[in-house]
Amino acid sequence: MQKIFVAGHRGMVGGAILRNLQARKDTGEDITLITRTHAELDLTSQAAVAEFMQAEKPDVVILAAAKVGGIHANNTYPAEFIYQNLMMECNVIHQAFAAGVKKLLQLGSSCIYPKHAEQPMTEAALLTGTLEPTNEPYAIAKIAGIKLCESYNRQYGVDYRSVMPTNLYGPGDNFHPENSHVLPALIRRFHEAAQNGTEEVVIWGSGKPMREFLHVDDMAEASLFVLDLDKGIYDANTEPMLSHINVGTGTDITILDLAKLVAKVTGYEGKISNDPSKPDGTMKKLMDVSRLEKMGWKARVGLEEGVAETYQWFLENQDNFRR
Repeated sequence: MQKIFVAGHRGMVGGAILRNLQARKDTGEDITLITRTHAELDLTSQAAVAEFMQAEKPDVVILAAAKVGGIHANNTYPAEFIYQNLMMECNVIHQAFAAGVKKLLQLGSSCIYPKHAEQPMTEAALLTGTLEPTNEPYAIAKIAGIKLCESYNRQYGVDYRSVMPTNLYGPGDNFHPENSHVLPALIRRFHEAAQNGTEEVVIWGSGKPMREFLHVDDMAEASLFVLDLDKGIYDANTEPMLSHINVGTGTDITILDLAKLVAKVTGYEGKISNDPSKPDGTMKKLMDVSRLEKMGWKARVGLEEGVAETYQWFLENQDNFRR
């Protein structure tokens, strides 16, 4: 029997990973799934995490817990973004090691790469330039998580891996009007505009930045694919000081074209305009996913299909989606 602790199982990504693992369990895999809500376990508390790890002694830890948000949230709450993410990573990774956990998977973010990184961004671009100012605190915390895993691997010979997803979306997303990421924010705004008969929807920035989007179910599959890889195969496709792996689709779309796609899916037929006084962020963020594809995994869910599915979930959960 294998005991697997999924940290952040109520979040969008953690929830998708948990569903995937539960499906494995239902088909006969001998695994025990361990979860804790924030009320049950505060991951920013060193003492609480230490007590939990020593009591449960999981065989595998998946660190999907994080404080996340879009440009507005990152600009408004930089202290919370760097502090909470650093504390969660330090506590979970170190206390997992202290409890004898040999295998761990940490989920990061594509924002770890420099603002002007060559496109598409390879894993080797890490720490080669300055970060995008709007999300620098969050990015620094995520970089620290990668280096924690690398350092414990080097010093103690454990198998702690990191996956760096591009922009994620899907069922379970956060549709808060101010603190959400761009795609769920657009879904909510265009839905409300269509319902209210609004003549014009204004989107932040120039509309020219290009972004890559990965469905959360694809991310869950990719995460467990990387986790399950034989260490020899994994090590053969990574470098000693470059142990994180990009996860994405390898294709991107402008924010304006994304808005048009969301308008189509939600049935909005009004005008779409831009507010250039708002920040664009990095102009292009496309992941080089050749390493993961060489290992044998590729994304399956197309963007329009995924947006339509996510909108359907939104419609079914308007009264209780995460705020």
